[in-house]
Amino acid sequence: MKPDRIFIRNLKIDAILGVLPQERTTAQKVVVNLELETDTRKAAESRDLTDTVDYAALAAAIKSLVRTAEHLLVESLVEDIADLTLADSRVSGVTVTVAKPAALEDAEQVGVTIYRCR
Repeated sequence: MKPDRIFIRNLKIDAILGVLPQERTTAQKVVVNLELETDTRKAAESRDLTDTVDYAALAAAIKSLVRTAEHLLVESLVEDIADLTLADSRVSGVTVTVAKPAALEDAEQVGVTIYRCR
């Protein structure tokens, strides 16, 4: 049986991210997408937010991480987002994508997608 999923799509955050000199001093827009594997049945039955992953709180934590971490590589940022997400014991797996829309002039986006699980 496939796990239930909670997703956050196209979370836009200004971040210092990259190795180029201008990327180290000027924030750029990054786009974060998440898909969490979790069992939603308890929350569906109880109708209680404490029985599920609070996606608003998770989004706020991810925004804070992205804004303050100043990563050099997208690869390290996606790992940190996965770790943050898996810190919630209700999450059994997560797919994280971070894209940099302005990274290449001739491309809509460039990014990294990973899947991590317990």
